[in-house]
Amino acid sequence: MKERKIPMRKDLVTGEMVPKQDLIRIVKTPEGTVKLDETNRANGRGAYLKIDVEIAKKAKKQHTFDRAFSTTLNDEFYDELIAYVDHQQGRRELFGNGQ
Repeated sequence: MKERKIPMRKDLVTGEMVPKQDLIRIVKTPEGTVKLDETNRANGRGAYLKIDVEIAKKAKKQHTFDRAFSTTLNDEFYDELIAYVDHQQGRRELFGNGQ
């Protein structure tokens, strides 16, 4: 049987190419709001972040998504992002990569 192609995306913070399933998508909607895209299907410009709490903290420190989306994001967005990444990382440790 032919092997399936694994979609790869670039992590915005580290710059490394990672399988899409190991990333979280953050999207700037056409209305101009920036939010977490839990479905990976929201309209707008997307950027990806690896599911790793240390990388999420580094994104907050460097204000990575402020520069990527040419906007100013408050610390609450980054705190929500870190909490979500921590949750997803915990799920992966408990249930494996399938979740």
